[in-house]
Amino acid sequence: MREAVIVEAVRSPIGRRAGVLSGVHPADLSAAVLNGLVQRTGIDPALVDDVIWGCVSQVGEQAMNIGRMSVLAAGWPESVPATTVDRQCGSSQQAATFAAAGVIAGHYDIVVAGGVESMSRVPMFSSFESGPGRLNSPGLLARYGDRLVPQGVGAEMIAEQWGLSRERLDSIAVRSHARAEEAIAAGRFAAQIIPVDNGEGVKVDTDQGVRPGTSLASLAALKTPFKVGGRVTAGNASQISDGAAALLIMTPEKAAQLGLRPIVRFVASAVVGVDPVTMLTGPIPATRKVLERSGIELSQIGAFEVNEAFASVIGAWEDEIGADPDLLNPNGGAIALGHPLGASGARVMTTLVHHMRDNGIRYGLQAICEGGGLANASILELVEQQP
Repeated sequence: MREAVIVEAVRSPIGRRAGVLSGVHPADLSAAVLNGLVQRTGIDPALVDDVIWGCVSQVGEQAMNIGRMSVLAAGWPESVPATTVDRQCGSSQQAATFAAAGVIAGHYDIVVAGGVESMSRVPMFSSFESGPGRLNSPGLLARYGDRLVPQGVGAEMIAEQWGLSRERLDSIAVRSHARAEEAIAAGRFAAQIIPVDNGEGVKVDTDQGVRPGTSLASLAALKTPFKVGGRVTAGNASQISDGAAALLIMTPEKAAQLGLRPIVRFVASAVVGVDPVTMLTGPIPATRKVLERSGIELSQIGAFEVNEAFASVIGAWEDEIGADPDLLNPNGGAIALGHPLGASGARVMTTLVHHMRDNGIRYGLQAICEGGGLANASILELVEQQP
């Protein structure tokens, strides 16, 4: 059977909404990481069989197949095709899964997967602001009535269902910021970040969202916008962000032919659907499904990346799965680093791949919850490096 391996994984720094990357068009932000792959590997872009790009709000500057526009903005040959996929917050993780599956099936030898979201320039929910209403389908109304709620309300429901206190959620947020701050100080993101010109001649190379010194006391002062006296706040939820990430995926044979060393191989993937009302519990069954599919035990996983859409998602996952919290999001997560929707799956995978390589971790697992009650999970295995 053919295998799919990642030979390079890069990402942009992540900017806050209206922050350091807000002046960069999403096609140009994507182009920066696409060309980062070329710079890091020396690969000829003309060899790429396809580019599969994740993006959620595919309107305005992110319309017209932003994956294709990004390839053209990068100056790659016009012969390189591209497509854009939307599985909400897991769009670029799904792009990586599609890419790996295409390589394994023999449809591709070399493919790039990744994604982008400029939430400053294309605000969240832009893609359904026109028209009479996004959830007024007679079929949806007949099945769910008015129970389909915003994600923040779903996050509150999860906190209540799992008995997660406000202090527990804030503790998860404090941990995220502390770990991300430590990772930046130690230079652990340097090898994965491609500096981006902010449009004013300044090279941005550091994530903007991390708040040094975040404490339980500072988070306790924040309001709960989704429920009076609730538990979910802006401080224990992911940040609205701008960013892009890209993965270069191919067969091991093609990597050897090009003189490139695989970092990890794809072991297994899974996608699940769950209740679209609470909507964010999918990482729990997705984790179980991908472990069962792979035949790998939970105890064999040396690093977990579960996207921090909300701290309640993380708390419920921790309680249900029982993984060692020291192995979960060891360099911080979306609460601290940010959550540029269409880019997050590839950003998380990039961070996981580098962490596995830097620490000699054999198996890594990532999972991400997605709007509408979906989730993706993937298991990667470190490729033994020959001297």
